[in-house]
Amino acid sequence: MESEVPVQERRPVRQVAIEVALGLAATGAIVALIVLVPQLRHAVGLALHGHFVLLRVYIRSLGAGGVALLLGLMAAHAVVFYPSEVVTATAAYVYGFFPALILVIAGWLLTALLTYALGLTLGSPLLRSLLGRRFSRLELLVESGGSSLLLAGRLIPVVPFALLGYAAGATHVNLWRFTWTTVVGYLPLNALVVYLGANAQTLSLGNPLTWIAVAFIPLLAAAHWFANRRLRTL
Repeated sequence: MESEVPVQERRPVRQVAIEVALGLAATGAIVALIVLVPQLRHAVGLALHGHFVLLRVYIRSLGAGGVALLLGLMAAHAVVFYPSEVVTATAAYVYGFFPALILVIAGWLLTALLTYALGLTLGSPLLRSLLGRRFSRLELLVESGGSSLLLAGRLIPVVPFALLGYAAGATHVNLWRFTWTTVVGYLPLNALVVYLGANAQTLSLGNPLTWIAVAFIPLLAAAHWFANRRLRTL
């Protein structure tokens, strides 16, 4: 019996070409913004080098404009990989726990949707050629893992934030499933980093929440190591 051809492989060549062009144009637009906007370029450089102190001072100096710059930093993460925790902790330090938590949940969700759109438009072949075998394995996991895999991928950041979005878009994961698993799965790590960032100056060993946060870090590292080992065996 002839095997069924996946829907995405039967799309007209012209449609695929247009989608790839749109994806490349979106990627180019993000890179252009980083290069052409001095504030964003400077902030991305600080984030890439993990300069938490310098970044928080710079964001605070911008006043209300710091919110826009933080959102721009999160959007830049769709194509420039840097420690997302630096941006999350900076938002918490400058704006406090609850405002920062709302800001980073919204900002990282928008970034995740952007990575999903890039995966959807650029497609698997181009992404595989650019990102290599690791992305191919991730695609297989996303296709077979369902919601539990998406949740685990956000809760335990085994792969860079953007790669999971690329794979979900390239494999045509249901958009609603991708959205809610991103919010729910990324919330615990966001809340932890926001708490640490908001209380960076007042953390005390006598505070039970501090010990909970500290205990979570080696558990996260162990889960990261185990999941990475599992991924390499597939």
